[in-house]
Amino acid sequence: MQRRNFFGTSLSAGLMQGPAEPQIDREYQSGGTGGVAYNVPVTIERKASGQPHKGKVFAAIQPHCDDVPIFAGGLCLKLIDEGYTGYLITLSNDSMAGTGPSIGDIVYKNEQDTYEVGRRLKCKESFFLNYPNHNMDAWPLVEIRARLIFLFRVLKVDTVIVYDPSSLYERNPDHVITAKAVESAFWMASSRWDYPEHFKAGLTPHGPQDAYYFARGPQIVNRVVDISDYIDGKVHANLANVTQGPAGNNGAFLKAKLAAQGKKLPILGNDDATANKNYTKYFALSRDRVRGKQHGVKYAEVYHYVSRDENPIDEYISQNAVPL
Repeated sequence: MQRRNFFGTSLSAGLMQGPAEPQIDREYQSGGTGGVAYNVPVTIERKASGQPHKGKVFAAIQPHCDDVPIFAGGLCLKLIDEGYTGYLITLSNDSMAGTGPSIGDIVYKNEQDTYEVGRRLKCKESFFLNYPNHNMDAWPLVEIRARLIFLFRVLKVDTVIVYDPSSLYERNPDHVITAKAVESAFWMASSRWDYPEHFKAGLTPHGPQDAYYFARGPQIVNRVVDISDYIDGKVHANLANVTQGPAGNNGAFLKAKLAAQGKKLPILGNDDATANKNYTKYFALSRDRVRGKQHGVKYAEVYHYVSRDENPIDEYISQNAVPL
């Protein structure tokens, strides 16, 4: 599958009339994507002033180089703006998607694109685990989990951002395995009984406290993140995925194609850079505008958010303990 075509959008005749912003794409208008069909309370997470999360660490984990920038680029920028340190972890070698004369060339170009995506998302570092693209389900999940637990402990990860292990109709095996590996590593990393050899190297039990799960298909959404202040930064990050992303040079290609037909879309502007930027913002990332409108903000990303259960005993002690 050519991943750059994942968000293919048909152009309506109305767009040919002027520079008006494209309207809602019906592909994303389902009750499940907003949580309504499941009758789940939805929290709108907005930009926090100051840096309330200073000192915290998140790991944005993806099987392929375009997953995090497409689904969670705004959240990454928002969390870093609020004080987080971010790390980008890519699990596959991205050998099966993109353009190039050979698999080796595609792998190299996707790797370089990912480094640039990480930089544009303001992550401190990017890691590559290099599992075989489209074949991660043939690899022992326990090994992937062990490597993630090691990284969670080394980096002191507090929050993970990854595909939803419970989403529906996910057909890509790499997405499924990545989500399941992270889901189990999430709680095991805090256990002193799992991988005790780590402690001989100076590590300590440490696992994430919460997770933002994103999905391509239906999921139970309980967290909507307002990324209105970060949409341009998200666009900038997605433009770095030239080899296989949904953005790249598609705007320039479309502008040239229409010009050959004697037509133009005013929204694409007069130069290739503007065409690529606006194509990404208004077409490749159209779901962010649609979901924002559904929840009363300009642009939004949606997640199933989970956090570790707090111990009610600890809360009771903090409120009721008295000196001996």
